[in-house]
Amino acid sequence: MRIATAAYPMDPLADWAAYEAKITDWVAEAAGQGAELLVFPEYGAMELAHLDGPEAAADLEAALHAVARHVPAADALHARLAAAHGVHILAASAPVFDGQARPVNRARLFTPAGRRAAQDKQIMTRFETDPWKVVPGGPLTLFETDLGRIGVLICYDSEFPLLARALVEAGADLLLVPSCTDTLAGYWRVRIGAMARALEGQCVVVHSPTVGAAPWCPAVDDNHGAAAIYGPPDRGFPPTGVIAEGAPDAPGWVYGDVDLAAVALARRDGMVLTHRDWAAQPARVHNVTVAHFETIKP
Repeated sequence: MRIATAAYPMDPLADWAAYEAKITDWVAEAAGQGAELLVFPEYGAMELAHLDGPEAAADLEAALHAVARHVPAADALHARLAAAHGVHILAASAPVFDGQARPVNRARLFTPAGRRAAQDKQIMTRFETDPWKVVPGGPLTLFETDLGRIGVLICYDSEFPLLARALVEAGADLLLVPSCTDTLAGYWRVRIGAMARALEGQCVVVHSPTVGAAPWCPAVDDNHGAAAIYGPPDRGFPPTGVIAEGAPDAPGWVYGDVDLAAVALARRDGMVLTHRDWAAQPARVHNVTVAHFETIKP
């Protein structure tokens, strides 16, 4: 399949028509290049806050509520575009309240057949915890799709190997990592996590970041990253593990062609078998010994 992963800039949208035109153009461009799976980043939906005015976008709490109000309309738009272009779309994640006092950070996956499913972020960053007070949501989910078995690890979640391992053991061949990082250090943490998860699980990992400045919304005011697609540096994949990669902070789609049969090959007959050998770890770490050095006499 061909995958399109977005390095996505957020804009101060004047009205709903501007948002609809933007997303429609992005989806049409990727579909026109033959992409079957389109991945948008974490918190890319925060640009919807500007539809309630610059004051709402500039206020941390008001921005959460503003975006959440527009999510149903955004979902309807993504569903229409997925069906019209015959593609799967992971929409940019957004705060969703679900009748609760505090919002979760939710990514939604749309299929060409009109189906929708969601993945909530599992572990919150320091900023999300305080002052933003975004909370963990529902459990990890494996998506069975016509393209393959897909899991989603939202940004910080990709830095925790047991989350990825749970998805891989459930059957995931492909992990999607939408991110929103305001420093190069943050971007590299997610990138290193994504590449490590591809190595450990011998799977494909797709990284989609927000990029560029959005000073009108302090929650997402500065964004750094490079869109990329990673695999294990093993048989059937590039020796670097980098299937495709965009330039740092460069807006636009990055495309990569992926054959998930290569995942099965690497797991079955790779130069190393990290997917299989994961289970060997508990026996090796069960009882850590402390070394007592002997003095060597001259």
